[in-house]
Amino acid sequence: MTTIGEFEKLALLASDTPRAQEAREELESQNAWVPVEEADAVVVLGGDGFMLQSLHAMLDSGRLIPAYGMNLGTVGFLMNRYRTGLNLPRRLGKARPMSIRPIRMQAVTQTGATCNWCAINEVSLLRETRQTAKIEVSVDDRVRIEELVCDGVLLATPAGSTAYNLSANGPILPLDSNQLALTPISAFRPRRWRGAILPDRSRVHFRILEPAKRPVSVVADQKELRDIAEVSLEIARESTLTLLFDPGHALDERIVAEQFAF
Repeated sequence: MTTIGEFEKLALLASDTPRAQEAREELESQNAWVPVEEADAVVVLGGDGFMLQSLHAMLDSGRLIPAYGMNLGTVGFLMNRYRTGLNLPRRLGKARPMSIRPIRMQAVTQTGATCNWCAINEVSLLRETRQTAKIEVSVDDRVRIEELVCDGVLLATPAGSTAYNLSANGPILPLDSNQLALTPISAFRPRRWRGAILPDRSRVHFRILEPAKRPVSVVADQKELRDIAEVSLEIARESTLTLLFDPGHALDERIVAEQFAF
């Protein structure tokens, strides 16, 4: 069997879009593939959403193998460029690994039910009705904002800092910054608060105020839980994920470049 870099066994995953399926058919005829459960690494065809879906499947299974994405979606921030007639063994042999750590979330609903999820990009709290949310914000067991009146608030990783966080006017974080972005969404009070940059060892806690009148939901990447009472967040250091990037297209460089885009 041909060794591809340090990876002897590769799996192939593709989104269900026509472009990704066409690319899958081309690659299937050029390489030998194994199931994800047997692979040393996985090639992911699609967009950022499908890459997140694939990474979450790894987190759920507990088998965290490197992922090399090729963009056949829209933005492709987590992906490499796709080219026809590519030399895949050579590309993977030269690829550079980048580590990302997800956020571990524990949420408690108004009925007392507990939910534990991980988020690779961000965890967002969002108002459910026309009423603004009122949220108490604590960092490392110390209340920092007694009452944040807002449409919501989010905590983003460096990998997710250019996603929803950026749309909410949050800061872009370099991949190796070891920081988190705590960003309000349409804050009314404190009106001048624009968020905070926290070390990634921080523990963040949100408590919902007036939940009957002002219900709040929580979204961890693509999963939503409604009518929450409180949410606790911290980095899941035991669940490090690895993305593989072509030289010159690494995620940390793209994060820097995004800050100069107009």
